[in-house]
Amino acid sequence: MKHYLDFEKPIVELQRKLEELRKHPETHSLGISFEEEAAQIEKKIDETRRLIFSNLTPWQRVQLARHPKPPYTLDYLQLTFGDFSELHGDRLFSDDRAVVGGFARLDEQRVVVIGTQKGRETRENILRNFGSAHPEGYRKALRLMRLADKFGLPIITLIDTAGAYPGVGAEERHIAEAIAVNLREMMLFETPIVAAVIGEGGSGGALGIGVADRVLILENAYYSVISPEGCAAILWKDRAAAAKAAEALKITARELHELGLVDEIIPEPLGGAHNDPETTARALRQHLLKHLKQLQKLSAGERLKKRYDKFRSYGHYLEQQAAA
Repeated sequence: MKHYLDFEKPIVELQRKLEELRKHPETHSLGISFEEEAAQIEKKIDETRRLIFSNLTPWQRVQLARHPKPPYTLDYLQLTFGDFSELHGDRLFSDDRAVVGGFARLDEQRVVVIGTQKGRETRENILRNFGSAHPEGYRKALRLMRLADKFGLPIITLIDTAGAYPGVGAEERHIAEAIAVNLREMMLFETPIVAAVIGEGGSGGALGIGVADRVLILENAYYSVISPEGCAAILWKDRAAAAKAAEALKITARELHELGLVDEIIPEPLGGAHNDPETTARALRQHLLKHLKQLQKLSAGERLKKRYDKFRSYGHYLEQQAAA
């Protein structure tokens, strides 16, 4: 069953009109043949789709990033990578199913890949905790990254989470400390690291596996310090102001690239990754390989310095001269 977003309604109406025409070809009434009328509607659908998706607002891109049908981490592990062998557990508490990771191949390159995983239906969402990791998820990710660094394997992370899990149990097991340790350790690993935001990039939950030499983002993904709804609740005291917050936060791929917070935007098929997962997966593979090859030409010391300089350069401010 297809899932349509509110701003896709003009496309849906045209598609329904076309379906009705095909079911009852005798009803066409434009004084032209059935084939010509169907071709006109198909052309109108393509034009409408291009017009809508070339002028999306930041809030509409957030909605697209949250679409329930796009490829998730496990899908990319099948479509983009090969020979994936999953590793479980943090060796401290338990196995968090919101984070998946293990050994894989990217073409002929052996890598360790780690990503946040959402579910598609209720049972799987409960299993995956809606893609929001517990402390043990970040500690599992750290265990795998240390393994990669030990054996000189590049690290690839796929980010798609609304944020780290904020429950009582997570706080009791020190989720802030788990994320903070990941930030510190990822800054020091000598092996190349490439992160890709493939959907939602929410707050510290995303950053916990997002410190990398190169940060890539899908065209319709977003990366933000807080969700638009959370920002709206704080600044406007009303979660209904989420669209206004999304615009103010500058969280879309294009805005993040202009601000220098991501290194490259990975194009998606028209209408979003869910319309053509295979094409999106191929684009992701091409961009990951390109950046890995560039990073592998550098020495470990050069990579560490560039990684440090990259994150130190984040943030801009203006100094006002003191009045005489």
